[in-house]
Amino acid sequence: MLRKRSFTIARHRTSVALEPEFWKALERIAAARGVSLTRLVAEIDAAKRGGLASALRVHALLRREAAGAQKNGPRGAKPVRPKSGESV
Repeated sequence: MLRKRSFTIARHRTSVALEPEFWKALERIAAARGVSLTRLVAEIDAAKRGGLASALRVHALLRREAAGAQKNGPRGAKPVRPKSGESV
């Protein structure tokens, strides 16, 4: 189910409907950056090329992907496995 939120961006009122999971992700991103959700949405809106809802979803997914890459190491890096008989 979509959850609708309204924002004032560049003196214009707009509403965006996203899944609750995307709102939670965007709230976490805003908190991590120390900005309000409205400010984050305005920044994404200023840089978007398509619709705002799509831009917000893509932003949340890209940040999630970037966080996963930092946590798991660079892409393509192979995990180091212990040799046979070696303890971990």
